Amino acid sequence: MNRVSFEDTIFILNMRIRMIRDTLRLNPPSDFFLEKTLDDLMFTDSVLETFARNITEKGNDFYHNDEIDYISDTEWQFNQLLTEFAMNAGAFSNGNNTNGENFAVSFPEIQEKIAVLRVNCESRRRLVDEAGVPEEIARAEPVVSSAELSGLLGGI
Repeated sequence: MNRVSFEDTIFILNMRIRMIRDTLRLNPPSDFFLEKTLDDLMFTDSVLETFARNITEKGNDFYHNDEIDYISDTEWQFNQLLTEFAMNAGAFSNGNNTNGENFAVSFPEIQEKIAVLRVNCESRRRLVDEAGVPEEIARAEPVVSSAELSGLLGGI
């Protein structure tokens, strides 16, 4: 994957994570949005898994330290989203679907899926830490300058 494609992929993943977080805050009907939201979570997980597999197989020869930092940041954002979802924060946690059924009764397998995604996320975060990224980078809170943000958003 070339540098531009990598940066675009990371940007798209972060946009999807923000979109899911915003969806949860809007309290949409679970009948319409729950399955798509779960699909988006699974998709994000699979792309992050590909990055982690590349780090494991190809090491620092494949990714530069700043790219590993971007992966770490995206993984952190994804982990935060999964935590919100698991803590029943947001639209699907305790609302009713359009049939009037409680969320927990209608979708009992959701917590299991989220738990699996969280385990995957934690495993990948350990891989990134073991990839040789300096500890201060791996643990630093993500920071984007206003110039970077403006460039990424491209006047949106």
